[in-house]
Amino acid sequence: MKGSMSCSQIDPVKYARSYLGSIALDPQKYRREHGEPAPFVGAVLADGPTIGWVMGDPMDKETQVEISVVIPVFNNAGSLKELYTRLTQVLESLGKSHEILFVDDGSTDGSFQRLKELNAQDKRVKVLRFTRNFGQHPALAAGFRRCSGKVVIQMDADLQNPPEEILKLLDKYREGYDVVFGVRKKRKDPLYRKMSSSLVSWMLKKFIGHSAQTNISAFKVMGRQVVDALNQCQERFRFTSGLISWLGFSQIGVEVEHAERAGGKPSYNFFKLVFLTLDLVTGFSYLPLRMASVLGLIFALMGLISGSYILLKKLFIGYYILGYASIIVGILFFSGIQLLCLGIIGEYLARIYRETQGRPLYVIKETVE
Repeated sequence: MKGSMSCSQIDPVKYARSYLGSIALDPQKYRREHGEPAPFVGAVLADGPTIGWVMGDPMDKETQVEISVVIPVFNNAGSLKELYTRLTQVLESLGKSHEILFVDDGSTDGSFQRLKELNAQDKRVKVLRFTRNFGQHPALAAGFRRCSGKVVIQMDADLQNPPEEILKLLDKYREGYDVVFGVRKKRKDPLYRKMSSSLVSWMLKKFIGHSAQTNISAFKVMGRQVVDALNQCQERFRFTSGLISWLGFSQIGVEVEHAERAGGKPSYNFFKLVFLTLDLVTGFSYLPLRMASVLGLIFALMGLISGSYILLKKLFIGYYILGYASIIVGILFFSGIQLLCLGIIGEYLARIYRETQGRPLYVIKETVE
């Protein structure tokens, strides 16, 4: 891998920016200047972690397998053995070369030890371990960057999407679609999860800005071209399904079974779903900013018209407005509107600030292959 250092005192981020140069900031420029794909961008510290950015082109085609399965893991120790057994049976029935890439997103329940045991049993199992919990979408980004399959399957580790349903997705994928995602027949989730998913799906359709079919399913099959395009997306705060829809590849849904959660706690509670929704809105649309501008214009005109009416009535009729209650209510209402608009602007500013910090998307502490 490019970007090796022997001195642990060197700042990896500064190293990546100065030494790797165009690779770290513009993989397309690297291809134009060097006539070859840009490698994975990272700085490897002696006896330390890998600091990674999701950029560059796919790995050497000679290392490819037919199918890669990318699975983020966060405190799923109780379901990993069963997941591996059932998933391996499905993949071996296909008769194609494959790999299973688990990304341990800072688990604290012994998941990593279970994954190491699976690797010792089967070298087709590969494991990336983060230094801490970076989130589901950075974990997916790391898996997509490291996987080598011509076809890539994304799924969760909680067995809510039965591995046996992969066959349905692959059958549809062979018809020529770029992305095939699972549509749950009877979703076994709390009501707030169902409602929030419906809301996010509706928002994607409104915000993406074209007619591509949208989905937020974590169970999908993608071609290599889709994964390579995802690897070129450089935002720090990622929403994988939204990016896939934005890229414009052909998508279709297939009905699949949905089971009860086998182990661990849901990675998204109510508040995390709220923040995910805010990231979705600010990441894919300027509509809230435009709405704030329109609201400001509307209320400014209302204030001008009302003020003119009261002034004219006072001058020509001697009309006098009594009561402070209506004034206080008006002040509170318009103050609320102003704070809402400031909050919307603040969300965009915060996103810009986070994107310009230059921090890596994730940090890999250990790799097991």
